[in-house]
Amino acid sequence: MSGHHIWSSYTVEGFGATYHQARPSPPGALVSLLCRVARVERPRLVVDVGSGTGLSTRAWADRADEVVGVEPNAEMRAAAEADTRSSNVRYVDGYSDATGLADDSTDIVTYSQSLHWMDPRPTFAEAARILRAGGVFAAYDYELPPSVDWEVDAAFEYFLLRVGKFRRERLSIPPAEKTGHVPRMRESGLFRYVRELGVSGEDRADAERVVGLALSLGPVGRLLDEGLSEQEIGLAGLREATERVVGDREVTWTLSYRVRVGVV
Repeated sequence: MSGHHIWSSYTVEGFGATYHQARPSPPGALVSLLCRVARVERPRLVVDVGSGTGLSTRAWADRADEVVGVEPNAEMRAAAEADTRSSNVRYVDGYSDATGLADDSTDIVTYSQSLHWMDPRPTFAEAARILRAGGVFAAYDYELPPSVDWEVDAAFEYFLLRVGKFRRERLSIPPAEKTGHVPRMRESGLFRYVRELGVSGEDRADAERVVGLALSLGPVGRLLDEGLSEQEIGLAGLREATERVVGDREVTWTLSYRVRVGVV
């Protein structure tokens, strides 16, 4: 099922706002790529599963006739609705294995930073059910850290290493498993063609957003609640480096995306 594990911060009140302010939207290059794979210039319907605060859903507002975000977390869904102005975008309460959408109705189904939370077999089956023939299943993730400045990047990498260490030791959870997406898609027998592709995108960020991106990672709030300090998890070092290097400027960050596509 879609949904976030109890050890993460995703279900904590107020987390949605932090997530929404810091996380990136998918770049236009990714949207264009998926349209090409689906052989459609303007999709009739795009479904974004695990849509969170709608960052990955609204990216389709100007490119599709209709866009539906599927998200079981009520706070995330409310944040998405509050920040969506386009009349062709809506959000529903649902799961990756139970979207409630019609058979053969969808051109593209996307999973942004979310497939690793889901049970793959029923997720693939539900996608195949709602996709029309030739429709595209697309699960994509961006690689952290973003490229901001080498010194900031190094501090962010150290922070990720420390969080990884403590999530295993304190929370007893392994790293998110994303490398198996493509083999599992192929083994499912539901897709005529499976491939991993790559795109990159740029956005603007100030120091607060860079640190906010770190704070938006699921285990971080839990680790701080467990009594670990910002110094211990590397957050203090990231904050210091970012504030010193970026200061009060707004800079460009670059993110690389891994895109796993399957054609039904």
